[in-house]
Amino acid sequence: MSMLTPPGMGGKYRITGNAYPRMRRPHRRRRIIVLAVAAVVALSLAGWGTMQLIDVFTGGEKKAVAGAKKPDCKPAATTPALPAKNAGKLPKPAAIKINVYNATVRGGLAKQVADELKKRGFNVVKFENAPKEYDKKVKATALLVGAPTSLEGQLPVLGTQLKGAETKADARGTQEVDFIIGNAFKALDAKKDADTALAALAKPAPAPSGDKC
Repeated sequence: MSMLTPPGMGGKYRITGNAYPRMRRPHRRRRIIVLAVAAVVALSLAGWGTMQLIDVFTGGEKKAVAGAKKPDCKPAATTPALPAKNAGKLPKPAAIKINVYNATVRGGLAKQVADELKKRGFNVVKFENAPKEYDKKVKATALLVGAPTSLEGQLPVLGTQLKGAETKADARGTQEVDFIIGNAFKALDAKKDADTALAALAKPAPAPSGDKC
């Protein structure tokens, strides 16, 4: 027996100096390989299952959207400021008699607006502070008041000079209209914008057609 062989060991465990005995179990490497392959397969199946779930949720939604009917998105017809029959019968600015009233606490606005309306061709009769029934009670940019017939002629034409102005009819028997300056007033619209609005009022654009959004 070799001097290197521990007591009690011999046979194939005998150390001769040419080879060392295999102390590890012979099937351990095979078991490690099997476990590694099983882990790879499990991860692959898990990934495949996840992709299937994603496809179910996203694919179903896409099919539902694709199969849905398009909503009826026809644009509503644009209502002109005046009936078409009156478009060619609008009064000229010079034919509209206007009383300019200041219903605010700011002084000088009545004269300022009156002078500007005169430059634009309107017939300003007078300018002064607003009557008691309107004084400091108009919240809009302005309130345009006239006889019922003025709602289809004088007031729309006058309204082209200022966006946001409100209109009102009363029981007056004259054709004069009132331009009552309100608290939200800053200035008349630029003349070029007012001229564009007046031209559009005289020749309203046709209502759009088609079913595209």
